Amino acid sequence: MNSVNKSRLGRAQINRDIIFVFMSKSVIGKSFQLGILGGGQLGRMFIQEAINFDVYVHILENDLNAPCSKIAHSFTKGDITDYNDVYEFGKNKDVLTVEIENVNIDALYQLESEGVKVFPQPKILEIIKDKGTQKKFYQEHNIPTAPFEFVDKDLKENLSGRLPFVQKLRTGGYDGRGVQVVRTEEDLKNCFNEASLIEELIPFEKELSVIVARNESGQTAVYPTVECEFNDANLVEFLFSPAEVNDSVELEAEQMARDVINALDMVGILAVELFLTKDGRLLVNEIAPRPHNSGHHTIECNVTSQFEQHMRSVLNFPLGSTKMIQHGAMINLIGAAGYNGPAYYDGLDKLLELEGLHPHIYGKAMTKPNRKMGHITVTGSNLDDVKKKAEIVKKGIQVISE
Repeated sequence: MNSVNKSRLGRAQINRDIIFVFMSKSVIGKSFQLGILGGGQLGRMFIQEAINFDVYVHILENDLNAPCSKIAHSFTKGDITDYNDVYEFGKNKDVLTVEIENVNIDALYQLESEGVKVFPQPKILEIIKDKGTQKKFYQEHNIPTAPFEFVDKDLKENLSGRLPFVQKLRTGGYDGRGVQVVRTEEDLKNCFNEASLIEELIPFEKELSVIVARNESGQTAVYPTVECEFNDANLVEFLFSPAEVNDSVELEAEQMARDVINALDMVGILAVELFLTKDGRLLVNEIAPRPHNSGHHTIECNVTSQFEQHMRSVLNFPLGSTKMIQHGAMINLIGAAGYNGPAYYDGLDKLLELEGLHPHIYGKAMTKPNRKMGHITVTGSNLDDVKKKAEIVKKGIQVISE
């Protein structure tokens, strides 16, 4: 390389460094206002990463005992679905983001029009919070997905000829709720009586997920694909990183995730859930515009966690490396059936003897059946190792009430 090119390269690097230092100074400290709508465990883990950058995080949440309540720089009690609560909270923020899709989008549009940076953008949340609009988006952008049709609440009697199928509420579903598999005439009695869609029941080989991030400058970063196993309540029971798929499937999954976030023109972090069919096709199942259960393992297993990456993306920092540094499995800690009351993690003390065990307790005081109370990530040198550890964890702990 000649001296002129070296000089140009040096100046380019200096310019990038200056920009990053400027951005860092502008967002670090009390004067910068970063707000999150929602105060659950996703916000809590975001704050835990933001602390390392001295970024102050402000929370809007109705539950005064929510996981974020004790660690946020400020905690405002308010309804994230209420226009006035969201507007009043957001109007003095520099950047506003979310930890759940079910927020008041009209208020976000107004805040955006007044100069508040809202990421992911309100137009993205409007698409994603309605599963029907999501599916139409896939169609319009040639993104492979399962065949579907819309169902009005009064059309249950016309569904028998379409069995079997998956029914999904268009709005309001979360943590396994709002989705059911309908296989028989008997199952039809339990169909949702609300606006929904029905999908062809896909004979899939694996359920996969890819986390992808994009900042305001258009830089994207994608994490290696993971494999998810679900329980009867449609909650993730195990997550394994990396997924056991061949190289071509891995490359296709990562590219599909990039295609989706670029088609959305979204800023933030996006979980792209996929079906790998028995004939080797990849279909997008659903997407989530926030940190996701299928990315929790990144705290221990990747150079940059999904929570740090979310922060980097909405603040327009350079995105961090997504390289995997060790194999991992994630096990959700879910409230056991029959227990309601103050939470007790029965068996956790004994599990702490297990090498590579990383508990994350969400700080929810009260447990109830199927409530997400925490997760445990186990790490190791290979998938066989972490799968054995995951089984030990699954059998060795139960979230009950005192």
